[in-house]
Amino acid sequence: MVSEKTTQSDLHRYPVMGLLPERAAAVAIALDTVTDPEIPVITIVEMGMIAGVRVEGDAVIVDMTPTFAGCPALDVIKADIVGAVENAGEPTVAVNVVYDPPWTSDRISDEGRRKLKAFGLAPPGRRCGNHEVVDLEQTPCPLCDSTETDLESIFGPTLCRSIHYCRNCLQSFEHFKAV
Repeated sequence: MVSEKTTQSDLHRYPVMGLLPERAAAVAIALDTVTDPEIPVITIVEMGMIAGVRVEGDAVIVDMTPTFAGCPALDVIKADIVGAVENAGEPTVAVNVVYDPPWTSDRISDEGRRKLKAFGLAPPGRRCGNHEVVDLEQTPCPLCDSTETDLESIFGPTLCRSIHYCRNCLQSFEHFKAV
């Protein structure tokens, strides 16, 4: 008999309901292979986009919170989740997009922040969007760690990024905005 209680293991940072440990581990490993299509070095788990996993009848339901309500990559992420979990042996998979509670950049894991920086994106601070304009203007450069930076444009190539210039290494870089 599958337990209906909620469990949380070291493999995942989200609630899992109704799956035996082996099945839950296989789903967790599968989800950790799905990368953000706009930032392919970071997984959706590291981004904190998985809100939970549960069983309904014979189906595995993955609750996913997008980083932005209008995220243009939403359909791609949903399809990637379904494909990864099906490849892990689950015949019926559905993705439920949830907005409550809303995603915040505080959900990005420490490993995810490290990967963002290594990719050349300045990671957001951990203040759940409670930033002042001065925080945006003094975003540390992910290339040289200097705070001698200027906000070039609050609008970057995607809604979640701004563009900055480092006066130390003379490079432009993107900053993942805190939300």
